[in-house]
This record gives sequence, structure tokens and C-alpha cells, in this order.
Amino acid sequence: MRQSEADRRRDAIREILSGRPIANQGELLRRLGARGIRASQATLSRDMAVLGVRRAVGPEGPRYLVEGNGGALPLDPVRRLVDGVESNGALVIVRTKASAAATVARALDEAGLTEVMGSLAGDDTVFVAPRQASGGHRTAAKLRVLFGLA
Repeated sequence: MRQSEADRRRDAIREILSGRPIANQGELLRRLGARGIRASQATLSRDMAVLGVRRAVGPEGPRYLVEGNGGALPLDPVRRLVDGVESNGALVIVRTKASAAATVARALDEAGLTEVMGSLAGDDTVFVAPRQASGGHRTAAKLRVLFGLA
């Protein structure tokens, strides 16, 4: 399925905001423009609201942050796509329905779980890299709970 213009723009906003601190909408619009994405100030404001973007002040000054899952695919809708979760201690394997691995991997990556460094999807299998080298069992246990398998 082809991604809509709004989805592509929102994905770019999430990606930009997860990098260097962005202090204002003008700067964000310039960054989007550098990627070939044009948007009005009103469109940007609506997108930021949909994504749950908030303004925060940190040690490096003001910046925008994407709250929660940033309008990402939540884990609840993908629960029904997950058949099982296993671990050997170093790696976690999530078994999914046929052709569902990419959807589950995206939901995992965008959920921003602190235990998960990243994922790689096949057709019906997702390889999940725990942040800690020996954290596979703990990560698998958490994923079982999140996917309603525990």
C-alpha cells in the first residue's frame, strides 16, 4: 500500500524531531523543505498536534519532542498478528501471521520501548535486538505481556 503525502510528511517530522533539537516551527519547516517536503504553517501545526508533539526546555534549550508513540502504530492493533515470542537470551524472535512481520516490527520500533534497540522483519518473523546484550529473556517477557501472550 502506498503511503499518503500526510503520512510521509509526518514520518519526516518524527525523524527530524528525533535527531538534533528543533527550537521552532520555522526551523522545522526549513528542515522539511531540505527534504523536498513543502507544508504551510497551519499544516505543520495540525501534523504536530496529531503526532503529539510538545515543546520542552532541556539543557540544550527549547526543543520539540514527540510524546508517547508519536502517532505511530500502537501495539494494541497488532496484538492479533503475533503468534509467539521466544528468546535465547541474546536475541528475541517474534512469530507473526503470514506477511505481518513488517507491520509488527514497525509498531515495535515506533513504540519506543527502552529495552529494544531495533528490529528486522521477514515475512512472518521479527528479529528484535535487545538494548542489553543479555537482555533477551527480559525483553521477551515484556513483549509477551504487551502482545497479550502472558
